[in-house]
Amino acid sequence: MTEVSTRVDLALLGIRVDVPVQRRSGAGPSDDGHVLFGGAGAAIPLRPESPYTIRADRLLYEGTDLGVTVEPVRRPRFYDLRTADGVAYEQIARLHGKDVLATTVVQTCIRYGEDQRCRFCSVEASLASGSTIAVKRPDQLAEVAEAAVRLDGIRQLVMTTGTSAGKDRGARHLARCVRAVKQAVPTLPIQVQCEPPGDLATLSELRDAGADAIGIHVESLDDRVRARWMPGKSTVPLSDYRAAWAEAVRVFGRNQVSTYLLVGLGEDPDELVSGAAELITMGVYPFVVPFRPLAGTLAVDVDGAIPPTAAVLEDVTRRVAAELRRADMLGTDQKAGCAACGACSVLQTAGG
Repeated sequence: MTEVSTRVDLALLGIRVDVPVQRRSGAGPSDDGHVLFGGAGAAIPLRPESPYTIRADRLLYEGTDLGVTVEPVRRPRFYDLRTADGVAYEQIARLHGKDVLATTVVQTCIRYGEDQRCRFCSVEASLASGSTIAVKRPDQLAEVAEAAVRLDGIRQLVMTTGTSAGKDRGARHLARCVRAVKQAVPTLPIQVQCEPPGDLATLSELRDAGADAIGIHVESLDDRVRARWMPGKSTVPLSDYRAAWAEAVRVFGRNQVSTYLLVGLGEDPDELVSGAAELITMGVYPFVVPFRPLAGTLAVDVDGAIPPTAAVLEDVTRRVAAELRRADMLGTDQKAGCAACGACSVLQTAGG
């Protein structure tokens, strides 16, 4: 089995192990443990039934050593701290992958009603469980970011947000948070993530605040799939996304803009790869990620959804990675963000 095939298998079958750094519930791929797969950060589902496990930092398949080093990410020291008003740092921001600090600055979303919610999302579940707080203040994020860089060598920060009712869809609070963090840690690269704002000039406000990269996540370029899986979010037309991507590339630069594409929602694989190639031509990095049905989401509780097959995920990932290499547009060349981290995708393992 190739390294790419093994990484695909892990993304879908998960791993049977307990690791110090885990994520439960949230806006994106979660219910995972964070490890170093051959030295690179990887977010792997934690599954007690998985045939994969780790022994002495080696990956085993049904007890057989596969010759791959897999090392659990150590618990960061900043998790032991609290703010002056008693909030645990890990309720404000968390370690992702190897050296990425990530936060959802507003943990609620106007689209979280059952008839509007993205069916794979559980952004408010972590709030309900008490593992995070509803709104992260700029000063809190600045305090946590400074400690995470100083104590744990954090190299980048990802800030996402639930969608707000305002015309900016939450982008202006992101800008305030970026500005505060940059004042505390001027050299820390930051990616922001939001829906296309109603006024595209807001993208320049984010850049002026100090954001280095941006993710504007569409999840699918197929309107039929969008209406099925993202009933609320699909009311924002693809033309708005394309306009926002184009303006974001102008403001942030080529390959400093990215978007998620989920494999396994029912989109034709050839059309998904073709859409990814279109994005690459625009200067937008298509972060291809497997759809993983998570407990507590409508995808599991109502739909009984299943993830893509390994064959489909590997095929799509390899083809998109090849398109990225042809365009000389690699995730590791992004200053910050999901593509720069790569832990939730197989793209970097496949050379993208």
